[in-house]
Amino acid sequence: MSPRLPRSAARPAATPLTGTARRIIRLNYGFQLLFNLLWWMPVFYAYQKDAGLSDGQIFGIQSIYYVAFCLFEIPTGLIADRIGTRNCLRAGAVVMTAANLAPVVSSSYSGFLVHFLAIAAGRSLTSGAASAYLYDGLRAERCEEHYLKAEGTARALGLAAKILCWPLVGPLMVLVHPAPYLLSALSAAGSLICVIALPRAATPARNRGTAPPGRTGKPRAPRGGRGTSLGDAKAALRCVASSPWLALVMVQGVAVFTLSRICQVNLFQPILLDHGIGESAHGGVLAAMTVAEAVGSARPQWLGRRLTPVAWVSVLSLVLAGTLAGITLGGSWTVVALLCVFAAAAGFAYPVQRKLVNDAVPAGAPRATLLSVESIVDRAVCALAAVAVGAYLSAGHLDALLWHSALATAVLLGAFQLVLRSTRTRRSAEGMTEGAAALEAAEQPNPEAAEVPDSRRRHPGGAASGAPDAHPKAAV
Repeated sequence: MSPRLPRSAARPAATPLTGTARRIIRLNYGFQLLFNLLWWMPVFYAYQKDAGLSDGQIFGIQSIYYVAFCLFEIPTGLIADRIGTRNCLRAGAVVMTAANLAPVVSSSYSGFLVHFLAIAAGRSLTSGAASAYLYDGLRAERCEEHYLKAEGTARALGLAAKILCWPLVGPLMVLVHPAPYLLSALSAAGSLICVIALPRAATPARNRGTAPPGRTGKPRAPRGGRGTSLGDAKAALRCVASSPWLALVMVQGVAVFTLSRICQVNLFQPILLDHGIGESAHGGVLAAMTVAEAVGSARPQWLGRRLTPVAWVSVLSLVLAGTLAGITLGGSWTVVALLCVFAAAAGFAYPVQRKLVNDAVPAGAPRATLLSVESIVDRAVCALAAVAVGAYLSAGHLDALLWHSALATAVLLGAFQLVLRSTRTRRSAEGMTEGAAALEAAEQPNPEAAEVPDSRRRHPGGAASGAPDAHPKAAV
């Protein structure tokens, strides 16, 4: 039995973080934690019911929110690539701060509608820009191998903050009724401070008007705003059309995002109530699910290397689908356990999927715009799913909804694997064709050698003497 290699020899050490890279990562932690700390999330349904809104109005606003998010993603991705991801994050933090104050100013249907529309605008401004800033910033510092851990840890810290803060919402709401929204606005303002402190080093070179690394010459001045934005949009669409791998990776993430969003936000309370779990226990269940998701997000490396990242995302998507189907068969404790498994699988999948998409973006492509394209696809499917969820729940067919969601996910992933396999087969065939053409060309006689006079061909020291095999490189 061969001796086990030391861990340092079996796995190469990662590049040490530079000072700028550490600053980017730490401030990104603060931004992600504060920006996404929505204190009102556990009570927004009850808060709107207390304000006099009906169920139809509440779920109607949710449907409008998903559609608005899709529409806002189109210009905000272009804005991020035009003005820079750092400036886009600033704008998103300002909009989010104002959005959380809207229900305080007007606790009515119009106030909540404006609130969710502004939330959609603020989140769309940062959805692709935050990931693009972190990825480009670490790559500029040549520390890109730390991206996966930084992305996962940021998500885990945000979830941990929710675990600590959400149980306090109820008592604080008793003392000050609009406290959840006031605290959310304060958190968003804190995220703005983190963005202001971010270094400029992560801004893409083309947005700064400088030449990319490795090129010489004078820096190019940025083009006009309208032309640049239109050019980024066309470039993003060309990238998706010309890069089947990027398109496939984006489609694969639809299952993870849609299932996790619909289950953890829209179906969370209906599932618990359907299994006899009262509202007083919802906070504890939500905290347990958040712990499970935080652990998964912080440790995506636990998945190991036996499967490729693409395969892991597919496997985790099937786990999500399987837990939804299992919820229809189990009792209350089984449901809680399956919801925690669901949250852990989503936590593992998110950072892996995000890195897959970033790695698939071609060099020089408008990254933030492409990430917004992915977000548009995800939210568009979510908008359709939200309509279906409302129809199923209105008819009292929750179990059928969970089973149909699981089956739809399995069918989608099956089709994805078929397309992926055919793409790989086509690439292998193209590679074999190119190899056969090169071999055939190598076996052809050199036409220049055939035209050499016999006197030179017979010369013992001539360059043209001997068989063609004597100079294989010349033949190729």
